[in-house]
Amino acid sequence: MVSIALHEIGHLVPAKLFGIKVTQYMVGFGRTVWSRKRGETEYGFKAVPLGGFIRMIGMFPPEPGGDPSRLRKASTGPFQALVEDARRGVKEEIQPGDEDRVFYRKAWWKKLIVMLGGPAMNVVLALLLAGGVLMTFGNPEKPVLAPTVSQVSECVIPASEERLECQPDDQPAPAAAAGVQPGDEIVSFNGTPVESWEQVSAEIRAAGAGQVQLGVVRDGEQVTLTPDLIMAERHTEDSTVDDPQYSEVGFLGVSPIIDGYEKEDVVGVVGWSGEFITRMLDAMANIPERMVNVWDAAFGGGEREADTPVSIVGAGRIGGEIVSELAGAERIMTFVMLLATFNMAIAIFNLVPLLPLDGGHAAGAIWEGIKRAFAKVTRRPAPRPVDVAKALPVAYGVAFVLIGMAVLLIYADIVNPIRLFG
Repeated sequence: MVSIALHEIGHLVPAKLFGIKVTQYMVGFGRTVWSRKRGETEYGFKAVPLGGFIRMIGMFPPEPGGDPSRLRKASTGPFQALVEDARRGVKEEIQPGDEDRVFYRKAWWKKLIVMLGGPAMNVVLALLLAGGVLMTFGNPEKPVLAPTVSQVSECVIPASEERLECQPDDQPAPAAAAGVQPGDEIVSFNGTPVESWEQVSAEIRAAGAGQVQLGVVRDGEQVTLTPDLIMAERHTEDSTVDDPQYSEVGFLGVSPIIDGYEKEDVVGVVGWSGEFITRMLDAMANIPERMVNVWDAAFGGGEREADTPVSIVGAGRIGGEIVSELAGAERIMTFVMLLATFNMAIAIFNLVPLLPLDGGHAAGAIWEGIKRAFAKVTRRPAPRPVDVAKALPVAYGVAFVLIGMAVLLIYADIVNPIRLFG
């Protein structure tokens, strides 16, 4: 709700700075629960906490030849705008002195700033939240691994198969066969002292197949184990998600514990932010494909994949899991990063250049700027303001799809939710 409220403040502040009359600032939709009027603007909360809006007079220009003193009104909230656009026959009377305070009369670049103010607020909030985590708790993508065993593999699973469960024909892992246990601190490899997990991993991979001596500290006592390493397919150092690469290296079958995360400086945060935005754009582009899995999970009993979209209900449930299952710094770090991701998703989604989203109005402002620049260069009369109301049929279609997606996601998040911890 705070994110939504700040999003609408991102619209409200520039609108008032540019002299646009704002009659309402509301968080939520439906029936008004509480409100107070300050000056010419009513501030309040509504019953359904699924969004928010500000109401500016003169969002759409009058029809050519119509009465310029009577304008349609609209809001930045997509569903509220849909309701108001459906009542196109109802026009709001402009009060004396408001003729130059309507949205459509403002310069195109002012309109653009007002409409982009909401998404920009969410982007700033997302980067501040994520940047705070990266510079204080550390980068979750750069764990500091200690040479202490957290998990022992039961079998050898080739890296290219990307599965977690062992199959009957899988070869037993050397660590399990040699008696390595979770909690063992690896202190030496073939008589050479080791101080980091990176050193342990490098020694294992380079050793290849054959028996080795592994010195561990268990319950305060040093124990020497003799596992027989095998060659197994593992990811190379140059391997990425988009370009996986594999090689046959020595394999033991243990996982290290995470002993904190590398902290980023300002330069590191900037670089991470670019990658973060790119990943979010890719995720948003894949929503149509992911919705197929959501449908199957909701009505076909299929497994709900972790990378599918969620509604505000699902996001709340995930937040609850984080709070209940994690502790200390990891709980705070994970929860704040969830909020950062949520805000970035709000921003990117609202930038889609279709009504009734902010991006649709922003696209209209940009088109108006192009038309005015062309008219100036060709010395033609200044064109009329772009009437984005002409795109209302598209807005109805988009709103219908958004409502359908919201209903499906909420239902799926209730009957087959994403579970982070089993």
